[in-house]
Amino acid sequence: MLNQEIITQALKTVKYPGYSRDIVSFGIVKSIAVNAGAVTVSLQLTGGSPAVAAQIKVEAEKALRAVPEVERAEVEFASSPAVAAAATPWSQQNKMPGIGRVVAVASGKGGVGKSTVSVNLACALRHLGAQVGLLDCDIYGPSIPLMMGIREKPTVSNAEKLVPPSRHGVKLMSMGFLIEDDAPVIWRGPMIMKAIQQFITEVEWAPLDYLLVDLPPGTGDAQLSLCQTVPLDGGVIVTTPQEASLGVVRKGIAMFEKVNVPILGIVENMSYFVTPHGERVEIFGHGGGRAEAQRRQIPFLGEIPLLTEIRVSGDAGVPIVASQPEGAAAGAFIALARALRERLG
Repeated sequence: MLNQEIITQALKTVKYPGYSRDIVSFGIVKSIAVNAGAVTVSLQLTGGSPAVAAQIKVEAEKALRAVPEVERAEVEFASSPAVAAAATPWSQQNKMPGIGRVVAVASGKGGVGKSTVSVNLACALRHLGAQVGLLDCDIYGPSIPLMMGIREKPTVSNAEKLVPPSRHGVKLMSMGFLIEDDAPVIWRGPMIMKAIQQFITEVEWAPLDYLLVDLPPGTGDAQLSLCQTVPLDGGVIVTTPQEASLGVVRKGIAMFEKVNVPILGIVENMSYFVTPHGERVEIFGHGGGRAEAQRRQIPFLGEIPLLTEIRVSGDAGVPIVASQPEGAAAGAFIALARALRERLG
């Protein structure tokens, strides 16, 4: 007999365009109504273009019509994706109370210094007078606690929400606060998503001007799900100058475009090295980030030099902006913070 479980199984054959996960596991399916041989499915997209919505609708209706006993299949959207994309961004519809802007810091690959940029950007925004929070979404390899020099566990408020610890004036939340040192996190995707949702909805972040979200490296299902879970106002992409990094940056740009997240700009990390004698050495090449930004017509937010003191400060748990705010290295991050603040209005 035709029922919701049979329809759900049919919808699990429909993949989100460009990804391996199905629309059921992404939480896109909001309701299923079965009346004799007539089936009505309601979907709701939190991102993506109207073209993505149209493709999902076609594939879902095709899957439903392939089910025996289904005489009529209708797939509708809880709200018009075309209108939502053109009029009201999802980040505004689902605004987190008491938080001004939510910005993701992402990279297409590991090893480009994304977390280094995240912690120093957070400290730079705080240096400029803003109230800032930093959410470490790298569940498998959290590095924010080390770089911010804190192992304090969050407390619980009277409202039974987590109170994020603070260091260098920045509120912080990370899986690293909740597990023992060097303990691996061996979780599947749904458990990760549950943890991220709790870090967003069950943490007393407010009041904040900016919440930075340090995404894990890569552009897979986890990153797509995170972008759909967190109400993002925009994304910042971190790269290094060489072509190996820039090739993956293009995938990061495509990821944000798929979920309709505005790209605020590209940051070129490890852009150049200055020797003790003042000679500038471009170890990884130079200008690749700026060139890619110009090619894609995306803002270029700035260059971060490859300096020993940036690494040393991060390893010591005191980001360079907090330890040497008047130095040249900190100045690069403060300039980045100003550029980002201008982009966000």
